[in-house]
Formats: sequence, C-alpha cells, structure tokens
Amino acid sequence: MQTRKLGTELKVYPVGLGCMGMSFAYGGQAEADAIATLHRAVDLGVNFFDTAEVYGPYENEILLGKALKSVRDKVTIATKFGFRILEEGTGMERMAGVDSRPEHVKAVAEASLKRLGTEVIDLYYQHRVDPNVPIEDTVGAMAELVREGKVRALGLSEASAATIRRAHAVHPIAAVQSEYSLWSRDPEDEVFAVCRELGIGFVPYSPLGRGLLTGAIAKPEALGDDDWRRSLPRFQADAMAANAAVIATLEKLAAQKGVTSAQLALAWVLHQGDFIVPIPGARKIRHLEQNTAAADIVLTPVEVAAIGDALSPDKVVGKRYTEELLALVNG
Repeated sequence: MQTRKLGTELKVYPVGLGCMGMSFAYGGQAEADAIATLHRAVDLGVNFFDTAEVYGPYENEILLGKALKSVRDKVTIATKFGFRILEEGTGMERMAGVDSRPEHVKAVAEASLKRLGTEVIDLYYQHRVDPNVPIEDTVGAMAELVREGKVRALGLSEASAATIRRAHAVHPIAAVQSEYSLWSRDPEDEVFAVCRELGIGFVPYSPLGRGLLTGAIAKPEALGDDDWRRSLPRFQADAMAANAAVIATLEKLAAQKGVTSAQLALAWVLHQGDFIVPIPGARKIRHLEQNTAAADIVLTPVEVAAIGDALSPDKVVGKRYTEELLALVNG
C-alpha cells in the first residue's frame, strides 16, 4: 500500500479523511451513515482521520471513537485543541476565541482521549496559534503529553513559517495543517520550504475548495440553510457566478484525463510533494471512493503546470475566509 510520512512517527495513506462535515459546519449527517463511510474508508486503505474537539463541539470525536474502536490499531487519529468553547449555544457560535495556555492544552487532551475512547492521540494539533501565549509554552505542554505517552506526535494548524521554526526548536513537529488547494496556495510562499527543510509533513484541509472544486455546488441554494459555508466570501452568489468559468476549466481538464474534477484537483495537490497528505471531507461513500482513488492518478510535470496555471488563485473571486477568520491564520 502507498504511504507517506508525517514527521518521523507517522506513516499514512496518501489521502486521509477530514471528518468535520459529518458532525459540524456543513449540516452533518445521520450517525449510521457517517459510521458506514468511516468503515468504508478503512476498507479502502485510508488510515488517517482528522477531527477536533470543536467539531460539534465534541460530537465528532465521539463519533470517531465509536466508529474506529474495532480498528484502532490500524488507524492514525488526529485531533486538535485551541479554542475556548462556550457551554451554551450551537455549532460555530460556541467558539469564543483561542486558548493555548498550557493548562488548557492538557485539559483538552484528557477530554479528547476519553471521547475518542483511546489511550493515545496519534497527532495532536494546535488548531490556531494563540497570540497571547508564546508558542514555546504551548509546545512545551504538548511535549509533556508526548513524554507521558498520551500523544505520539505534534502538529500545528495555520501557523506561519517563523512560528513553525520556533515550535520545532522545542519539540519536533510532525505535521502542519493549513488550507491548500488549486485556488488557496498561501503555504507555497514560505511554509512548504520550512516543512521540507525540517522533515515536517503538510496536511492540506479543504483541498477541494470546501466542495466548490467538485463542480457540484453552483449556487448558494445548493447548501442547507444551516451550512456554515453560506457565510464565506466564495460562497456568495456573485462570487460563485464569477468563478463558474474557473470550475468549467477544471471540469474540461478532468474530462480530458478521464477523471472527475475532484480527483484531478486532489491529484494536483498530491503532485506538489511527497510530504503532502490532503484530507478531503466526504460524507457519501461514492465521494470517498473517488477521493481515495486520486492517489493513483499520475500527472506529468507539464500537466501539473498546466492545471496550476489554468486555475491559479488570481483568477478566483472572493477570499477563502471572512476577515474575522483570516485574522486567525498565519499566526
């Protein structure tokens, strides 16, 4: 089976599974359907599953704990800490800023271990950099969890190159997770170079542009009323109309290759380096199967360059996040 490395500790299938949408932000799904998708992923060889305490909140970790209990020794589970979560409210409204104080790092780990029903977290990420807590203090607390045998490897999410270096000096960082796709390429500027230099894996979330690069979402009305994507700039009606031509280009290139738009977009991401392990979300088994098969698509350097040029971010209308959420990235 194909594998890629995240740091020195973890070897995983080249395409993982982002599990957030099963419980959070995108409308969720019935638990039985989610478990069926998770089990099918394992059958296909997928062994890297991404969750976080804030997904639900808490519900997604519980789901993974239940679904993956029987195959725990075969899978790598990543989860994240880093937000203050309110006791009341629903969904996104319960997120109340960041919190990476050492005591919070440890408290969340203990709670996540219980929800996941496991003795060790394979990959423990800081979800967003906390500007009020030195990264050295946060990673120091994370490192203590490794020494205690509660965590195997450490990760950061949406961190700047400078922060990654400072964190890695305290304890080896196995993976950096950030949004990355054909039309969200900020990590290429500095983060990729640091990951290559330090032997850190890079884990792109939303490698399919939160579903837009599949070609299946043409208008905001295609999303449920409670779907968080409706609040994002690229999911506004005018932006979606303006970006239709870009999506059409991807669909044309995919048809020429004999694959789906999603598969071509994932294959392009995978061809950016063997240290990259994307985690597309998938609630339906057919989408999961298509995404997983993208690991077998071979692109020539000429094809990679042509696809990248045809869908370059400067052709895209709308930012990936609102200004409020952009303030939390590249910390």
